[in-house]
Amino acid sequence: MLDVIIIGSGGAGLSAALSAKDLTNKVLIISKTYPTHSQTVQAQGGINCVLDEENDSIENHINDTYNSSKYISNKNTIKTMCKNAKETIQWLDKLGVPFSKDEKGNIKQRYFGGTKNKRTCYSSDYTGLKIIHTLYDNCIKNDIKFLHEHILIDLIIEDNKYKGVKIYDLENGKIKNIYSKSLIIATGGYGNVYSKHTTNSISTTGDGLAIAYRNGIKLSNLEFIQFHPTALKGTNTLISESARAEGAYLVDKNEKRFVDELSTRDEVARAIKEKLLKDEDVYLDMRHINIDILKEKMPQEIRLIKDILNIDVSKDLIPITPAVHYTMGGILVDVSCETSIKNIYACGEVAQNNTHGANRLGGNSLLEIITFGKIAGKEAANKSKQIVENRAKEIEDDIQFIKELLTKEINKSIYEIKNELSTYMFKNTGLFRTKNDLIKMLDIIKILEKEYKNSGIKNKDLNYNKNLLEYLEIGNIILLSKLTVISALKREESRGSHYRIDFKNSSEKYKKISTMQLINGEDKHNFEDAI
Repeated sequence: MLDVIIIGSGGAGLSAALSAKDLTNKVLIISKTYPTHSQTVQAQGGINCVLDEENDSIENHINDTYNSSKYISNKNTIKTMCKNAKETIQWLDKLGVPFSKDEKGNIKQRYFGGTKNKRTCYSSDYTGLKIIHTLYDNCIKNDIKFLHEHILIDLIIEDNKYKGVKIYDLENGKIKNIYSKSLIIATGGYGNVYSKHTTNSISTTGDGLAIAYRNGIKLSNLEFIQFHPTALKGTNTLISESARAEGAYLVDKNEKRFVDELSTRDEVARAIKEKLLKDEDVYLDMRHINIDILKEKMPQEIRLIKDILNIDVSKDLIPITPAVHYTMGGILVDVSCETSIKNIYACGEVAQNNTHGANRLGGNSLLEIITFGKIAGKEAANKSKQIVENRAKEIEDDIQFIKELLTKEINKSIYEIKNELSTYMFKNTGLFRTKNDLIKMLDIIKILEKEYKNSGIKNKDLNYNKNLLEYLEIGNIILLSKLTVISALKREESRGSHYRIDFKNSSEKYKKISTMQLINGEDKHNFEDAI
């Protein structure tokens, strides 16, 4: 029996694996895709850490994070992240992450929104990609085993105790039951609830969240969706906050600046959206920045802007729009990353560990996934040593539900259902929300959910059926859409990324996290203290 199974091979999952491998050889990573396809790759701008202690402090970092969360996070959890930041950066540096460095060999840092301190370490504008490559290389060096293109179907739980996972092998269409003493879920966020309006990878479909929920594991803060202010208009291509960190302006059609570019992301995104709702285009202006600096620090983004829109950043304004970038909600965990079911841990964007609250501070995502990924790996490996091997009752590798799915007729295209869901979610549960729109959205989801359950897929093969994978993913994002809308409807205030036109102010009554849990077949919502 394995000691630790990790589902997901992004930054959190790979960090957890390396940490667990220090304590046990019985570690396995299972992933529906490959590490270089993970959402971590999209984190271009950098990773926060206080290195200049003469002009900055860990206390400042803690306070900036707490203030950005709009006071519904836990300072002890934030303190764990911020106090471990230097160790995290040193660990990544030692593993071989090619951070940008000055002539003395010191890691360079840049400004990011929501702080007045230069605190964000970076590797040009490829920070997440460089971290993933380095972590993956080190996992291979450490002989950590991978099962790529294997999809989590369900958890094996007996008497409220974790036993193993049910996995669908995409290559041969078989179901496998794999048993372990502990589990780490690191499957990423649920940005594809807004699939037509997100910078996220197409595989970021909230699978771990949805499966955890169906097994009674508590979720939290699903209403908090971070819209990044700057995606290229007409595409979902991210233009990192590093552009504004280097001095880029946000300007209206008259080339007038209208917002503090380095304010928190929720404030900047709403200011842009207000312009767009008035049919006024908004632009990123980098014309005044030395082109050699841009080529050094933002080569990827300059190339993307040229390739996609044929725009020369040294001469032209860049049309932008907000797009969903990060989901603050997730599986509720404590500071050790353990979920509401013992021996199941979660880390990365799939987890809600009371760090980001209502609005994530730019530069904290990579720090959080690496720091708590390492914590999750250590905790799960240590816990496995305390567990006497106690196999679950042997369960058949049941593929019947897959075969039944393949017999269904195509009544409505699942891709049409997915596109409709995204369009309506962006319209009714986007940057600006009202009670009427949210109620309308729940009614739409009920219709789409029924159409989905009555629909099949064209490809009837068992071997390498991506059509089947997408069917399962769409089922997950429909569920998470419903839970997101319920959470947004219940929070009758505006806080961070959740903005209610009908409740424009924050309320002490809602200075709490929200929770969702499936209890006896019913969706139960509650508000709780962030502990």
